[in-house]
This record gives sequence, structure tokens and C-alpha cells, in this order.
Amino acid sequence: MAVSGAAADSPVEERAVDALLSLSGRTLPLLRQWVGSDPGCGVARALLSLATGDRWDDAVLKQQLVIAHRDALAVGEREVSLVYGVFLHTHRHYRLTADHLMGHFARWPADELAGLMLGAFSSCGDATYRTHGEALTERQAVLAGPESWPWTSWLASVRAEQGRVREAHELAGRALALHPRSGVAAHALAHADHELGTGRASAGFLDQWLLADPQAVQSRHLNWHAALQSIACGDFPDARRRADTALARSDVGMRAATNWRLLLVGQSPAGRSDPDHVRELLAAPGGMAEVFHTFNLALALAVEAATDDLRVLARRAAADERPDYRDVLAPVVQALAEVTAGRPRAAADLLSGLGERAERIGGVRVEREIIQDTLARALVDAGEHVRAAGLLHRRTTTRRHHTYEDLLLAARAPATAAGHR
Repeated sequence: MAVSGAAADSPVEERAVDALLSLSGRTLPLLRQWVGSDPGCGVARALLSLATGDRWDDAVLKQQLVIAHRDALAVGEREVSLVYGVFLHTHRHYRLTADHLMGHFARWPADELAGLMLGAFSSCGDATYRTHGEALTERQAVLAGPESWPWTSWLASVRAEQGRVREAHELAGRALALHPRSGVAAHALAHADHELGTGRASAGFLDQWLLADPQAVQSRHLNWHAALQSIACGDFPDARRRADTALARSDVGMRAATNWRLLLVGQSPAGRSDPDHVRELLAAPGGMAEVFHTFNLALALAVEAATDDLRVLARRAAADERPDYRDVLAPVVQALAEVTAGRPRAAADLLSGLGERAERIGGVRVEREIIQDTLARALVDAGEHVRAAGLLHRRTTTRRHHTYEDLLLAARAPATAAGHR
């Protein structure tokens, strides 16, 4: 099903698909309307499950997808394949989802609905799968052609994550020219703008883009990107305002990532996460199920200068049988503990020893960059300004706004002095 921006008087299924591909705030009402008007449409029910499955318990999710599969069988093999992909994805079987998508696209090239599940490749936590996903996206975008705004948007995201920033910027702009409400393109543009240090121009674009759809799926995340651009150009009050007004209590990771950046350059943080809430999240079932989620919780503890908690978490990660936890997360968390304890040399040694393994912490480039930020600050505080400057050389020479990086390299009292209430 090709979509180029469904008009208001288009059939509900076209508007629902357009909204879903656009990450619109109208997605759920339209999907529910589609299912209500055509309850026997398996694809409609599956897409609703994909959009809302994380809010349903397992029994409800399974029931809905069993119905969707039954109804899809009466339509065709593509529909059955889509529903099965949704089943795997919503149950977080990401490797199986990725494997299934490889076969699906071989039979139904450039299927835009299947493209909604491309995130499975990066969610595997396996660099090989991520590379396969990038190559698949490139092939499908070629097959779809330059007039396909969804595939152009997804390719822009791939290019941003590969560090091919100017290509990402151009592709995102092309997708937005084709379909101004493409949430994937707006997000890819935010990533490219971060790498380019666009500053207020990027924040202004995101504000205008969100003005047309304040309930957009990514509204809080895009506001976080805008906060990072405010930090980039030194508008710290705006960064704090965005964090306090746009981020929810549940956005522990984005709040911590904003506040830790502010603390690293000696600025007051925005509203903090409750340390007891962070401890509860870590202790809950699944609290350490994903390495990047655990890393974000560690950042939240670092913002609170909770050194003892960080040391305990580092020991837990070091004893974990999973290599990414043992070999990557453990030294990162231990380094955060050393920073909060006022031991920058020890932190710098731990982080310097990671090298490219730091990528295994998960997340995307914009999110992982904070590890480099912490290393730069630790090096400066340990008296190794030349090493720190070399670490950030590319950023300070290619980003239009880099007040943040300049402050990271400025000699001053360690950031931990600001970390206490």
C-alpha cells in the first residue's frame, strides 16, 4: 500500500496508514476507527496491536493477534506475513522479526507496512543484524524510488546513524518536501542537526513542526532533541524549561541525559528523577533486561551523585554473564561512580579502555555521545586537556554551535559539586 499523504476525505484505512507512517498523534483514533469499521481486516487489527501492544497485557495481545491472523488467512499471504511479523515484534523477538522481514521483503519489495518494523534490526543488540538492517533499508529505498517519502525517511535515519550526516540532512529534507508530516524524517533531521550543531535553527524547526501536531508520537523525544540543541548553543535555561515542561516522570532516560550534560558543563540541572523511583525501576522484573535502558538508569543515579548505588550496579553488571553488561556496561557505570566520587583520573582510565566497544552500550549516536562527553570532562578534570581537546576535535571543528563542547574542555571544579541537592 503506497501512501503519499492521505487527504481528509480519503478512506479511513488510507488515513490510518498515513498517520501510522507519519507517527501522527491521530494514529490511534484512526486505527481504532478502521478496526471498528472493518473488524474482519486482519492487517488493521495487527497494526493497532503494533501501535498499542506495549499497553496491553500478554493475554489481550495474543488474543488480538490470533484474530488478526485468522482474518489475514482469508485475504492473502502478504497479509499473513505482516501479521506474523507484528506478532514477533510485539513479543520482542527481534532477531526472529528481522529474519522474517528479510524473507518478507524478498517477496514483497518496499512494503511500507513492513517497514514499520525495521527497528527490529537495531533492537537485536547485534552489530551484524544492524548492518543487515541498514543494507536492507538501502535496497528497499532504491526499489521504492525517490518519490516514496516513507522509504526516503527511513534511509535518512540510516544515514544519520552511519554518520553520513549531510546525506541524512538532504534525504530528510527531501522526505519532508514530499510529506511535511513525516515524523521519521523530522527525527532524522534532528539527528543530522545534532551532528552539525545547528542550534536554535533546529530547535525552532522542531517547535514549528510540533505546533501542527502537539500529540505527535515523538513529541517528548523531539523536545529532548530541541533541548540538546539549546545546550549546544549555550541556552541552558531553555534546555531546562523543555526538560521540565515536555518530559514525563517516565522519561527517566531523556531527563537524565539532559541533566548529566548540564552537570558536565557546570550548569544547574532541570527537574530531577526521584532516586527511589530509579532504584525501583532497576529492581523491577526486566529492570536490567536491556543494556541501554540500564545505562540510562545509571545516568539518573549519576545525576543524583548516588555513588554507592552506582558501585553496586557496576558490580551487578560485572557479574552478569552477558558480554555487553560485563565488558561494556560495568566499566561505564564504574566510571560514572568515579566521577561522582571526585576521581576523574580513574573514570578516564575506565572509559579510555573501552574504545569502540562503547558502541555496544546500545542506543544511537546522539545518545552514546554522552560517554565521550563524560570522558572528555574526566580528562580535563584530571589535567589532560590536550587529550580531551583531541577527543572532541571533530565536534568543535564541524559543529556550527559548540558552546557545550567548549565548556566541556574548560578547566573548572569537577561536575560532581553540582550533582548534590
